[in-house]
Amino acid sequence: MAADPRVNEFARLLVERCVDVQPGWQVVVRSQPLARPLLEEVQALIAKRGAYSLLRLDFDSLTGSAPWLREAPDELVSELPDITKYELEHMDCFIAALAPENTREGSDVPAERVSRSQQAAMPLLKPFLSEEKPWVGCYYPTNASAQDAGMTLEQWEDFVYGSILIDWDALERDMERIKDRFDGAEEVRVVGADTDIRVSLAGREGKVSGLGANMPSGEVFYSPVEDSAEGVVTFSEYPACASGHQVEGVRLRFEGGRAVEASAASDEAFLLGMLDTDEGARVLGELGIGCNPGIQRHVRNTLFDEKIEGTAHFAIGHGFPALGGTNISAIHWDMVKDLRQGGRIEINGEVVQENGRWRP
Repeated sequence: MAADPRVNEFARLLVERCVDVQPGWQVVVRSQPLARPLLEEVQALIAKRGAYSLLRLDFDSLTGSAPWLREAPDELVSELPDITKYELEHMDCFIAALAPENTREGSDVPAERVSRSQQAAMPLLKPFLSEEKPWVGCYYPTNASAQDAGMTLEQWEDFVYGSILIDWDALERDMERIKDRFDGAEEVRVVGADTDIRVSLAGREGKVSGLGANMPSGEVFYSPVEDSAEGVVTFSEYPACASGHQVEGVRLRFEGGRAVEASAASDEAFLLGMLDTDEGARVLGELGIGCNPGIQRHVRNTLFDEKIEGTAHFAIGHGFPALGGTNISAIHWDMVKDLRQGGRIEINGEVVQENGRWRP
């Protein structure tokens, strides 16, 4: 079977535009075995740019591999090995391409252990989170993620590439206009099914997510004022997905910026465990607006779902220092709220989006 030409286009987008690899860079490429067609293209392109490609393969998407995390003593889970620290400190950028054989791999690892592992890595990830060093995360289409999405592999490939190989310059211009409406808003109110929540963006400027850290991209996002979130948001349409878990019916009530009440229709213990990761885990770290026209349906994959056109997403945990965010946490968990049927967004009391459509 002839190679899919879209794989080469995808690789070029990652290497040449998302991270723009420079000569002499040490580029860590993290992935899984099923992504080999993409990885070979990525490595060749890195080489052509005169940089080092350092391939790191694992079998799941957790910070530490699931078999090790299940059995390792707490003191090891809580501390990175020296060789990993050295790599994180000295790499110039990284490309992460998930290609799961089983999207539930690692779902039996307790939330507390996942949190410990994430906390250990967090200090060394600061240069990437603050945009001092470039990185990009993506998915290579596999049967496992196709099954989650309720598609055949061929349908899933079309969906993935249809969300990635688009006119990014045009979309970025559209998102800049959306960003201009939200920047510095004293109050943003999001209303939907069992949802009425207010946050402040006073003094905060957002970011247009085009060609950069996530692929697919296509969102405008903010770090709200940390003590401003008030009200209730219920993720009744879609599960909140993280670390192999799909938590249905998450409901969060915020006071003074913190989730003071939390419940879920399923897997509530995992939700509460993640919220208790650290002092910052219950703070609202992000408000995002989905804008990707190539993503119109939920596929149980947050990288895609948070970009659904006509949705908003809320992330508990770590904020974005580059956007004025000051909250610190080992977690950053995005949850998606569909606003396309009966939802609306208000800025300073004016309705700017209704049923997922922007007002002039």
